Amino acid sequence: MARTIRIRNINFMLLLVILFFLLLVVTLTSLLIGSVDVSLSEFFQILFSSNGDDTLSKIIFEIRLPRILLAIAVGGGLSVAGAVFQAILLNPLAEPYILGISSGGAFGAVLAIALNLSFILVQLFSFAGAIGVIAIVFLVGKRFGELEPNVLILSGVMVGAFFSALILLIMNFLDDSFRFAIFYLMGNLSIADSSSIYYVLICSIVLSTILIINSYKYNVVALGSTEAKHLGVNAKAIKNISYLVSSILVGAIVSVSGIIGFVGLVVPHICRLIFGIDNRIVLPVSFFVGAIFLIVADTISRTLIAPSELPVGVITAIIGAPIFIYLLKKRFKLYHR
Repeated sequence: MARTIRIRNINFMLLLVILFFLLLVVTLTSLLIGSVDVSLSEFFQILFSSNGDDTLSKIIFEIRLPRILLAIAVGGGLSVAGAVFQAILLNPLAEPYILGISSGGAFGAVLAIALNLSFILVQLFSFAGAIGVIAIVFLVGKRFGELEPNVLILSGVMVGAFFSALILLIMNFLDDSFRFAIFYLMGNLSIADSSSIYYVLICSIVLSTILIINSYKYNVVALGSTEAKHLGVNAKAIKNISYLVSSILVGAIVSVSGIIGFVGLVVPHICRLIFGIDNRIVLPVSFFVGAIFLIVADTISRTLIAPSELPVGVITAIIGAPIFIYLLKKRFKLYHR
């Protein structure tokens, strides 16, 4: 038995190493591709020699690398949050944006844009809007001190619809800021400043790590509150804490990237399809797969019609919707075993 567990642990660590290596390969590829292509020899010359091209160096380290780091933070964080929501709510359609968090964040951002505030204040308003929705949905979705999955999801959908209507109302009064607001609502990784990128990256890694550490508890929660209590897990507390931590993570992400859909919904399903339903595996793997997926999507968005670019949210929707339809038909039985 001990040997079996040791072999599984070795296989799991090997899987994470492979995914980390794949993330590095995708990152390097994305660094080299763009409206200005950089050859591998030029990249290594810039990296290890003082004789490299200064223009290419700025393109790589001041434009592309920060954007890739943001893609890692956003893709990884949304994927882990989506996996957690699906686990604690026992609903395959649960994901970061269906709970209304994105609409609250987008409302705060659009309101700040309408008031012609600076981008820092746009982010603060967005985060405040997300936190407000988190609190509303959390209070409405609780029953006898415990989150009620169906009530929580329905509350999120209704609150999200309400704030979406307010967003449309504000959009009618925008003039020069209309295009920026549209870009924000469609999801874009180019709107964040460098200081925000590193803040969100740290936030995403720290909060995702907290959720991953507790991943084994989500397997127990799926057995029901009574069974979980017998196994020493307080299902009520783990659901409440996980909802709040995941929602704060999503709120921080939305404040800098806008609404990037389908990542938190599709990536956890892909991971379950390939690696099984054990949340101890699904959560950490989701972080890497989500990061890789969003880097690829963002690379496509900025190269498809270069030198112009498409909002990355458009690309994730175009890729994610067909994948999810396929998974919905093939793997819905995972939640009914």
